[in-house]
Amino acid sequence: MSAGQGAAADPFVRLEGVSHVYGGAAALKAGTGTLAVDGLDITIGRGEFAAVVGPSGCGKSTLMKLATGLQFPVGGTVSVAGEPVTKPVKIAGMAFQAPNLLPWRTTLDNLMLPLEVVEPHRRRLRWNKAEYVDRAERLLASVGLAGFGDKFPWQLSGGMQMRAALCRALIHEPQLLMLDEPFGALDAFTREELWCVIRDLHQRTGITVVLVTHDLREAVFLADRIFVMSARPGRILVERTVGIARPRDLEITYTAGFQEIVHELRGHIVEARR
Repeated sequence: MSAGQGAAADPFVRLEGVSHVYGGAAALKAGTGTLAVDGLDITIGRGEFAAVVGPSGCGKSTLMKLATGLQFPVGGTVSVAGEPVTKPVKIAGMAFQAPNLLPWRTTLDNLMLPLEVVEPHRRRLRWNKAEYVDRAERLLASVGLAGFGDKFPWQLSGGMQMRAALCRALIHEPQLLMLDEPFGALDAFTREELWCVIRDLHQRTGITVVLVTHDLREAVFLADRIFVMSARPGRILVERTVGIARPRDLEITYTAGFQEIVHELRGHIVEARR
């Protein structure tokens, strides 16, 4: 399917004609900037699970930062939930390849950190701490970390730390979850376990998810639609709907239909690198 087909009927995340330069507007003005993305168009529906793949350095992480208001484009428009993105998006949660848990905080206290920053939770936290602690403990239990709230990061395995980081991204009940290579540093078995954690979270909450990944199997297993980006400056070359029924289990990854989609995407990325 070519870019632009199959666009979501209920747009939740939309980038239209977006261009961005490494270093932002100042680098552009000084003439020292390099285009990260150019003419980037992408639309993701409310409740959809989208994945973005492409060659290294194609602007996948830049797309994530633009969609969450961590950076702003030098051209084009970005909107989330129908509102122009002019500041960090409060209704978004983010998880990265490194869990980045604060070593002096327990797992539970690490989860509570966004609540100390994001309004209106910041104001409510002092008077409703027990309610928030209960929410955090339920989140931990949902990813298999019941009873680990009092542990410090160094007492958790890499996979457990990533589970905790996912809970931290979800603690303020965001409407949008952005995942930037969250499982890249994990072993294959742990990575597949966490695919199932994310699958179940998405199915249970209906949250909109955008996943940036180099792992094509991961993209096909998790996503409703996959966007393939060109080499830098990045733009969408191909949009591929994953026609595999949900719920999906790991056995599906060994089927011919699954492998065909993976090989098709690999072919697009090979072409994109040329």
